[in-house]
Amino acid sequence: MEESTSREKVLKRIRNALLEKTDNPFSRSVFDSPILPPMEEGLEVAFAERLMQTGGKFVYCENADEVVANLKALASAIDTDTLLCLEGELQGLLNRAGLKSSADLDAFREQGAGFTSCEALVARSGSIIVSSRLTGGRKLNAFPDIHIVLGRTSQLVPEIADALDALRTRYGVRIPSVISMVTGPSRTADIEKTLVMGAHGPRELYLLLLEDAF
Repeated sequence: MEESTSREKVLKRIRNALLEKTDNPFSRSVFDSPILPPMEEGLEVAFAERLMQTGGKFVYCENADEVVANLKALASAIDTDTLLCLEGELQGLLNRAGLKSSADLDAFREQGAGFTSCEALVARSGSIIVSSRLTGGRKLNAFPDIHIVLGRTSQLVPEIADALDALRTRYGVRIPSVISMVTGPSRTADIEKTLVMGAHGPRELYLLLLEDAF
């Protein structure tokens, strides 16, 4: 009974407070001003530094030929000649590198490495924005042990809000059903505070940044 009485007292106070008009106690607050200080370095440098701080690997490519050369070297380093890839342009790059592309999503555990594009690159956090509207869908961003991403300098944005604005501009009202932010390889320390890589997704993340902003 005492708990019920206390609850009624609290609810009564809330009702009375809603009926009374009060002045905004934060009338001098500016809610549209930047929260974080501006980044002093360029977007490319800021993104690369933060991506590597989270355990991701960053490779700058001046042109498509360098993308092909780096794909070939990366495939050799991870000891594979086949990458899961569903995007025509990326499949063409793999073909130029002498590598095979597989579209068999049921065999992702055997293939081990996936190659995708992205929606945007957030310099502030070194994050890669992906969505369900990409040809690779949801699986290629989460299931393969190694995730290789081709990003472009024109996709670099300072903040997460800018990435969301870019998505609204690209898709309009048909916004993707799933938008994910990938910040470094998957990891967790939930169990006895022991860091485990690849717990909920790829244990290795590579970003090939192609220069295209001329």
